[in-house]
Amino acid sequence: MSRKRQLNAEQDRYRCRGAFVNLQQLLDQRHVARNLELDYHSRTRLGMSGTHISKIKGRGVDFEEHRVYQPGDDIRTIDWRVTARIGRPFTKVFREERERPVIIGVDQSRNLYFGSQVAFKSVIAAEAAAILCWTTVDNGDRVGGVVFGDSTQDLVKPRRSKRSALRFLNSVANYSQQLVQHHGNTDSGHGYLKSALEQMCRITKPGSNVYLISDFSDYSAECQQYIQQLAMHNSMTCVLVYDALEEQLPRPGQYSITDGQRRSILDTHQSAVRELYQQDFAQRLRGLTDAFAAMQVPLLTIRTNQIVMEQLETWKQKTR
Repeated sequence: MSRKRQLNAEQDRYRCRGAFVNLQQLLDQRHVARNLELDYHSRTRLGMSGTHISKIKGRGVDFEEHRVYQPGDDIRTIDWRVTARIGRPFTKVFREERERPVIIGVDQSRNLYFGSQVAFKSVIAAEAAAILCWTTVDNGDRVGGVVFGDSTQDLVKPRRSKRSALRFLNSVANYSQQLVQHHGNTDSGHGYLKSALEQMCRITKPGSNVYLISDFSDYSAECQQYIQQLAMHNSMTCVLVYDALEEQLPRPGQYSITDGQRRSILDTHQSAVRELYQQDFAQRLRGLTDAFAAMQVPLLTIRTNQIVMEQLETWKQKTR
């Protein structure tokens, strides 16, 4: 079996399916995560030093030494105190940090408890969070984050240990199980995404890599302010999880839909309704993309009916 076919088989084997996940499924994502190398890490592990401005936002560099100013050096790195004391220009030399904590915010609210194919959005969000978590652990960096639902959040401070990763993943699994237990309550809260972002700001130190995984159905102007605050001093990526049925209606017909207690019929015969439905999703996606682009925050989209790892790899290749 070729290497590519072997990887595809492994990805399909550990693929999360259904309406919920358990801890063992999230632990199994480590087999998948070992094949994903995030691009930021290749830059931070090189141990480069010099006076060039780091490509990494925030405190991506540590002061190393002073040396005599040379033509071509960035004048912003001149240490004027040392220059005044010695009588000739001296510049600061910086060394890029070898560690970048990773903060993962993962949405497990009732709005994500939905799916039409393969898995619910909440399951795919959990799977993506697990892959990013294990990738961070394998790279030797600190990992932490915020798992949040409609009214509660669980905050895990970033630490460089498997125990911290296990606590984070256990929290994700517990929130997923709670969605199953309380699926009859369809009243979703408001302001939970803003509250989760506030908690992420509390535990995120400048120079971190931040991932926010959600369907952004609770996105607001206040959320944008927090995201802008995080993106100002960190490398931030937003991950939009959506179901194929949200993107466009199925081919003309009548379909039975249920929330687990009530059942209804979805009629998709009218072409005008189908077109308007598709336009609404495209408009919402374009609005989010434009809002994040204005903050220089990339938006990664993940569909529930496609393998998560493949979509992460495609995104990684595009950002190289």
